[in-house]
Amino acid sequence: MSTPSDASPATAARSGLSDAEYHRLTDALLARIESTCDRWLQEDVIDIDTQRTGGLLELLFPGGSKIVVNTQPPLHELWLAARGGGFHFRHADGRWVDTRDGAEFAEVLSRHASEHAGRALRFQLA
Repeated sequence: MSTPSDASPATAARSGLSDAEYHRLTDALLARIESTCDRWLQEDVIDIDTQRTGGLLELLFPGGSKIVVNTQPPLHELWLAARGGGFHFRHADGRWVDTRDGAEFAEVLSRHASEHAGRALRFQLA
């Protein structure tokens, strides 16, 4: 349930989430990405490091490439930047979907992480 202090009317209308819900969802998503990368590192799947500062998470790949996932609280969006492009995601029907083509966040992240790694990587974030 949204209260006036949770979200401005304009923000709530765009995302359907209160500010508190948005922060809870994005914090949990970034934590799941970090956890997946940590597991891959421990299992010697790939030498991938993560660096997180607040709502910004960098995935650092061998060879120096990186993917950046960051939250955009004023817009209630999640952004992904990779050498293949930049993508904006909005929460809809329980999923983070690309604002241009409706692709799901985990699929887009998996595709770009695989390209950076030179091997198949699959994020299962649900």
